[in-house]
Amino acid sequence: MKFEGTSKCTVASGTLADPYTGKSIAFQRGPKSSAVQIDHLVALSDAWQTGAQQLPQAQREALANDPLNLVAADGPANMGKGDKDTSSWLLANKAFDCTYVARQIAVKQKYHLWVTPAESTAMKKTLETCPAQKLPTESSPDVVLKP
Repeated sequence: MKFEGTSKCTVASGTLADPYTGKSIAFQRGPKSSAVQIDHLVALSDAWQTGAQQLPQAQREALANDPLNLVAADGPANMGKGDKDTSSWLLANKAFDCTYVARQIAVKQKYHLWVTPAESTAMKKTLETCPAQKLPTESSPDVVLKP
């Protein structure tokens, strides 16, 4: 991965091992940058509907910028997800389902958001396939950005 200038926030180029599709995506900043997007695992509109509207502004901003809730992903897959929750959208890459759901649960717990009954059922069904799955934290290897 190469960064622009001295910034560790602006990626100039690299290859993404996309967790949503399981494919590798070559990335070059420019007109086709939308091939890779930053997704909110718990979509902000879903968060709003499940309790974020009751959070103070500072906590809403923290939720929107929390690395635990952010993942670089295939642009078209992210657009297909939109603001759906686990009950209406899961990944094409089934190998990431357990991590995806565990991170959603961790985010919802951290920000005191609730889940709908349908979302709870879908989350439980997914996690039944990986009983050893742990909830991640900000310092988990798949959450921390590595230069």
